[in-house]
Amino acid sequence: MYRFLLTPRWWAINVFLLLSIPFCVFMGSWQLGRFEDRVDNHREAEAQVADAKKDKPRPLDDLLPVTKATSGKQATATGRYDTQLLVPGRTLDDKDGYYVLTLLRTGTGRALPVVRGWLPGEPDPAKAPAPPAGEVTVTGALQASETPGSNGVSARSGLPEGQTAAISAASLINLVPYDVYDAWVTLNRGDSGMRAVPASAPGGTGLDLKAFQNLGYTAEWFAFVGFVIFMWFRLFRREVELARDAELGLGPAADTADTADTADTADAADGDGVPRQASGVSSPVQ
Repeated sequence: MYRFLLTPRWWAINVFLLLSIPFCVFMGSWQLGRFEDRVDNHREAEAQVADAKKDKPRPLDDLLPVTKATSGKQATATGRYDTQLLVPGRTLDDKDGYYVLTLLRTGTGRALPVVRGWLPGEPDPAKAPAPPAGEVTVTGALQASETPGSNGVSARSGLPEGQTAAISAASLINLVPYDVYDAWVTLNRGDSGMRAVPASAPGGTGLDLKAFQNLGYTAEWFAFVGFVIFMWFRLFRREVELARDAELGLGPAADTADTADTADTADAADGDGVPRQASGVSSPVQ
């Protein structure tokens, strides 16, 4: 009954099964490893941000350009506050609100974007506290310029005057008549009663969409293992049923033979059940 397993067709099916299962297991394990690596990087980045608060503040220019090693480090800069902008669509503790962003004109001729704090609700210039006058020295966590459309940063345009969707030099250079640092700082303490915006881990180290894509691919590869085994068992059971039917004379070949025998009998008999004469043979004269 199981001799069909020795046919070339089933040799090919069995070889495919034996090769596909370890391949799918390997790919699923690899994708799971990628996800675990991203989780570890996320934890390390969060620990780095937490430890950076304990570091001694350093001059801004000593920490530039912003890298994974310098992101979150304590930076200081001195200058005078100038243009103030609001950054809508920012959440804090699951509450909707906006950032109050003020550009600090430094002695280098460039301005440093400083997030002075967060306020709840819709952006309202009347509610945003005015920046301190005169020369000030700010201290906060250094952050890399944001990329619109990634990490929850809005990419929408057409905002009202005095607002920006992303904190980046590429966006701000079109709103102010002076050069802007390709970085920004969030104050350790919110200014004028506003809530401080916590520093975030550097880009590419969080549990972002790519990390969960790796997890999804892991599930797909392991699901494919189950699908391959199911399809093999289904084909095997079908072949066994066909072999059993053939032994009992219930297969398609037996049905064809029965049909042919019935047709020959019908041809050999007339409508009354009397055998028909062969064509071209005359009946004897009575």
